[in-house]
Amino acid sequence: MAVVTNQQPSHPPQDAASDRPLHDPAAERTDFGYRQVPAGQKKPMVRAVFDSVAPKYDLMNDVMSLGIHRVWKRIFATRLRPSPSKTLLDLASGTGDIAGAWASMGGGPVLLTDINAAMLGVGRDRAIRRGLIAGFAYVVADAEQLPLPASCVDTVSIAFGLRNCTDKRAVLREARRVLRPGGRFFCLEFSRLQVAVLDGAYDRWSFDVLPRLGRLIAGDSESYRYLAESIRMFPDQETLASMMAEAGLDQVRFENLSGGIAAIHSAWRL
Repeated sequence: MAVVTNQQPSHPPQDAASDRPLHDPAAERTDFGYRQVPAGQKKPMVRAVFDSVAPKYDLMNDVMSLGIHRVWKRIFATRLRPSPSKTLLDLASGTGDIAGAWASMGGGPVLLTDINAAMLGVGRDRAIRRGLIAGFAYVVADAEQLPLPASCVDTVSIAFGLRNCTDKRAVLREARRVLRPGGRFFCLEFSRLQVAVLDGAYDRWSFDVLPRLGRLIAGDSESYRYLAESIRMFPDQETLASMMAEAGLDQVRFENLSGGIAAIHSAWRL
């Protein structure tokens, strides 16, 4: 049994061999929407959110974005430049929208990964119905620590998934690691609105309307409140571009969509 006292050490615990503070992962905290939670708890919490919303995820995406997410994803898939000779790793693949668009545009084999098996299952069933399952492989995997060898794919994509990852920098490093030299990384994500006059309406839609719609359509208001909060906590366009460069990706660019509500970031592994 631990003994708790009111005395606090004047300095962080030290490694006697190196005189450096000991690293305590259990003490690390991260954002879960507007809340701060122990870093180790975020993944199961995110998994629970998407377990809850998986059956109604596509319908809710239409409601949340008034259908505009379909336009964003189509633009994003076009930017990937699908080719039969290229392989795609789609991180946080969810229900498989990006993989499906890649295949329909003539892209080569796809590895769809997600930390959430329920979301992958919905996506696999949809791909079967659409006759797109050939060339698809599914793996339940953490984008922060991929079970893949280095330099094994031509293109890495992640759409509306990076903001739900605990260690976003680790995801970017892993994306670079698995890319072949000359490969490209693409991220589609909600970003920072660039039209100030719309801020009030955007906030009301996100925090008043969406949770109510989530309760009515999916029977879950809190998951949609978290999703709205996670968008606000995500790095803005310039910050994410800097994080990509720090991860070793080159020629980083971004393109705003719908006034910055979403953005596409891209980079090369050279």
